[in-house]
Amino acid sequence: MTDTTLPQYDTLKTTLTASSLSVTPAELHGLLSGMMSAGLDADQGTWMPMLYDFTNEGMAWPNEAKLLASQCLTIIKEQLTSDDLSFSLLVPAEESDLIDRADALSEWINCYIAGIGLMNIKQKDLDSDVKEALSDLSEIAQLGVDEDDDMEEQSELFEQVFEHVRVCAMTIHAVLGMRKPTETKKTLH
Repeated sequence: MTDTTLPQYDTLKTTLTASSLSVTPAELHGLLSGMMSAGLDADQGTWMPMLYDFTNEGMAWPNEAKLLASQCLTIIKEQLTSDDLSFSLLVPAEESDLIDRADALSEWINCYIAGIGLMNIKQKDLDSDVKEALSDLSEIAQLGVDEDDDMEEQSELFEQVFEHVRVCAMTIHAVLGMRKPTETKKTLH
């Protein structure tokens, strides 16, 4: 199991807000997770300009926010490549309002899918498992919590959906993120 944990949702939210960034912690984590799941090599440093373009009209982030984003990416990489299936999603804590958690999960999913898109993954190149996982995520992002229903039941359903999202992300990473770079064909003369 990885020894490092993600920053607290509220701590990250405070930093992003203080930095005048219009991105939630769930969106940030989803975007970075999607990029990693689609094969981002975090060591190359190409992720920061993509993050700036997607979240801040190409403008660089303040240092404190940039440091937290970098820490998140490191932890995402550790969790996704760990054998213990420890990957976790960054949404408000369990004791938070269920509607806030559901909204954050939807934000996470939408940015996760966008992160995959930023990596130029072509639909035609996806295998059936990845297509199914992406389809599931797209449908889940549309769901909401019905305030008129039994909230305890809604909470239990949310936890099941949350776990399914986590498994979908790990499945996608197992296929796309763990690919070996394609070797260029050598021509013999």
